[in-house]
Amino acid sequence: MQSQENVMPNRLKTFKNRGKDLEEMRRRRSEVNVELRKARKDEQLQKRRNIALLDEPQSPLQESNNRTQLNMSIETIMSEMNSTDPQTLLNATQAARKMLSRERDPPIDVMIQAGMVPKCVSFLSHFNNPTLQFEAAWALTNVASGSSEQTAVVIKAGGIPALVALLGSPSSNVAEQAVWALGNIAGDGAGPRDMVLGANAMPALLELIRPDTSVSSLRNIVWTLSNFCRNKNPCPPFEVIRSCLPFLNRLLHVSDPVILADACWALSYLTDGSNEKIEAVIREGVVQQLTELLGSSDITVLTPALRTVGNIVTGSDVQTEVVLQCGALPHLKRLLQHSRGNLVKEAAWTLSNIAAGNVTQIQELINEGILPPLIHILATGDVKAQKEAAWAVTNFTSGGTAEQIVTLVHHNILQPFTALLDSSKDWKTVMVVLDGIKNILETADKLGELEKVAIMIEECGGLDKIEELQSHENQQVYKKAVSLIDTYFSEEGAQDQNENEEEAAFPGASVPNGGFQF
Repeated sequence: MQSQENVMPNRLKTFKNRGKDLEEMRRRRSEVNVELRKARKDEQLQKRRNIALLDEPQSPLQESNNRTQLNMSIETIMSEMNSTDPQTLLNATQAARKMLSRERDPPIDVMIQAGMVPKCVSFLSHFNNPTLQFEAAWALTNVASGSSEQTAVVIKAGGIPALVALLGSPSSNVAEQAVWALGNIAGDGAGPRDMVLGANAMPALLELIRPDTSVSSLRNIVWTLSNFCRNKNPCPPFEVIRSCLPFLNRLLHVSDPVILADACWALSYLTDGSNEKIEAVIREGVVQQLTELLGSSDITVLTPALRTVGNIVTGSDVQTEVVLQCGALPHLKRLLQHSRGNLVKEAAWTLSNIAAGNVTQIQELINEGILPPLIHILATGDVKAQKEAAWAVTNFTSGGTAEQIVTLVHHNILQPFTALLDSSKDWKTVMVVLDGIKNILETADKLGELEKVAIMIEECGGLDKIEELQSHENQQVYKKAVSLIDTYFSEEGAQDQNENEEEAAFPGASVPNGGFQF
């Protein structure tokens, strides 16, 4: 099989890519960001409220104290937060925290209006009283788990630098609660995230990832780390974020699925960007393990692992090749047949970007047997998966050789592919399919088999659908449909096409005697 680099440059424009550049063929996350953001709500929470009560009463005296705190009014809590007595301060802060830890309707706004947040922030600097620091940090964690407006109150009160300082606390409970609070703040959006990173939180957080770190603490740390990497427009400063890559690499080898999932989410955010960022992730050596995680039976791990691999293959052919060399295709083939529709869609999207690669990579798709399940999706998949499968086919026809495109047609692609031309479908999907049909017809014309393929398209109902699209409300759709009819389905158009392109069919390419037959 010829590599793309050995094909004459003229052919790249006259046949292979038909005027499309790599950016048009490869598609990053921006097209489906809204949909993914909705899905992500269930897959990984941006904010979490700490409602666990770690201080269950162990004695009648403690139980009595517990009831007293729960019955304290907000006015009493605020009054006692002004006390100079350490125990009174602690009791009041603990009472505030318990109110904010209620599972239903915590009075966050009422506590904010009463002035609790600045008090709790001031208590974070009481390094001689780690229990008070812990309770104050917990209360602030739950305030920051609320709305953006509520989180902003914590930020305005100076909560970020005070919490970052606690990451180095000798008390593991205090440090862990600060981690959680900073994770909630960073999860509020790009602005708060950058404030946290600007306070030097990243190196302090990474210091907490040690061989002796407990699994529960590590879960919290990695979740917060993923929020440091999260959100776009703007993305986090990469010069700061890249320092976490060696840690994420190590975390991919732990056995805990919660840690694995959040490490994969962090990598998915970092690879959702430029080729330079993708290259930095690849150079860290994570691709092999990510590929192996595509075989995971745990959906919470599999989903972000697939998303990260999918992001990597939006990069260059060389970057895509790393994924292929790590053995991703058998996993992707299996995922095309998964029972979960969102995983099928993601796998098809990933394959659509691999199909935008060079002819050797397209041949790997054929050799792995990707075409039958992909065509099955075109025929029976849900609308979102069908759209991604359509992109995969059209990219295949844009970058494939004549022999590869003939192979595609031999797999009976035309009937399910043209069925997507139904005018009720999303117009962008219709445009993708029209491009693919044009590529197939163009190839057939150059092989002297235009009439045969045109009849095949007509017999499966494709021509009728193209004719209907000539009255489509979208200008781009009807213009493309008219052009296809005029060029390939009218005697005059087909004759002109033959005369114009007879001499230009595959310069420098190797075509067997008699050509490839559809």
